Amino acid sequence: MLLIPAIDIKDGQCVRLRQGRMDDSTVFSNDPVAMATRWVEAGAQRLHIVDLNGATAGKPVNARVIRDIVQAHPGVPLQVGGGIRDEDAIETYLEIGVSFAIIGTAAVKEPHFVADAAVSFPGHIIVGLDARDGKVAIDGWSKLSNHDVIDIAQHFERDGVSAIIYTDISRDGMLTGVNVDATVRLARSVRIPIIASGGIAGMNDIHALCDVSAEGVTGAILGRALYEGQLDFAQAQRYVESRT
Repeated sequence: MLLIPAIDIKDGQCVRLRQGRMDDSTVFSNDPVAMATRWVEAGAQRLHIVDLNGATAGKPVNARVIRDIVQAHPGVPLQVGGGIRDEDAIETYLEIGVSFAIIGTAAVKEPHFVADAAVSFPGHIIVGLDARDGKVAIDGWSKLSNHDVIDIAQHFERDGVSAIIYTDISRDGMLTGVNVDATVRLARSVRIPIIASGGIAGMNDIHALCDVSAEGVTGAILGRALYEGQLDFAQAQRYVESRT
């Protein structure tokens, strides 16, 4: 189980949103690079970066801050999402040292883009599927599509993406616990890794996810629980390592 601290960047600051609402954000740091250092020093082996302004603008906005994080920690893989709507954006991120580009809204609106990107940048494309009640949300979670999350995940698996991040947006930022059942259902429907996201509140969730890692749930993105002190990353990392 790969534990991945999240760093959500809005206006150059490290924030957390509730249920993806840009108007309901909490600032946790004015220095995202220092925050990245905090998690790396606690043992993080990958970081999850979201350009929240980019998600709204439809293009990268905080790329300079993300580049600074890469330069500060060149040995730590970064997976970056938010505003990646064309191959130029992917290329820009990969050139500055980002390991994985996360395609979200564009994956649903323009599925051919995912197929093309997976061919152009093999091994570097992750699709983020954010869902409520089994339906995929788009445009910064402001709209629900008609796409079933399992059907579209299987489609992107055939396209050759490296992994899928699954977020239950009804739980994201709410500290109500990860939706293990829905995550496992998705993992059983595909062969590529599933990274769980949304609602992880404490060690009980880490225990539950480790218990289903054999089903294909290989990672977990940790957000508000870390920032509000309900989950100690170093402790969680030690537990995960003890399970391997």
